[in-house]
Amino acid sequence: MALTTALDADQAHARLAELTVVDVRSPAEYAGGHVPGALNVPLDRLDQAVPALREAAARGALLVVCQSGNRSRTACARLAAHGIPTLDLTGGTAGYATRGHTLARPTGAPARTPWAMDRQVRLTAGTLVLLGLLLALLLHPAFQLLSASVAAGLVFSALTNTCGMAAMLGRLPYNRTTSCGPNLDTTLARLRDGRDARNGRND
Repeated sequence: MALTTALDADQAHARLAELTVVDVRSPAEYAGGHVPGALNVPLDRLDQAVPALREAAARGALLVVCQSGNRSRTACARLAAHGIPTLDLTGGTAGYATRGHTLARPTGAPARTPWAMDRQVRLTAGTLVLLGLLLALLLHPAFQLLSASVAAGLVFSALTNTCGMAAMLGRLPYNRTTSCGPNLDTTLARLRDGRDARNGRND
């Protein structure tokens, strides 16, 4: 029996009152706008959250979301390996907003937030490729290896559905800020006891 089922934005919106929504993006991305009532458990902290997520899933449906759907699929697969059933939001938060559904922001969230992680990855990868080619042209051909290593990393990322660059970027201070929302310990406590873990609550 499959442990993961996909919901589109309209289906998820219609069921928000009965879902526990977990947003696996970075805290900064979460602060920039999230599905109402979503709790932030960054993908790189998911293993720490497994016990609490298992308890939440035992009480009702668990919807996992990210920006576009890539990280949520990874999270769902990892939770399925622990026997935890999940729902995956097709198209992620971006697709939810595109369908005209309102996103929530934590109280006190800064007006400007970092780019979505996939956009940060594209910028970083493109910059490194161009830098390698430029240095190879101006200094030494060996710098082409920089561009080649980035290309190899992108191929590996596609084949394994993981992204080491996103994991590294997610550790940068501007992506890890929690000043505008609850910290992970608070989030896990809410997941365990069910307080405010359903949508429709204030963030």
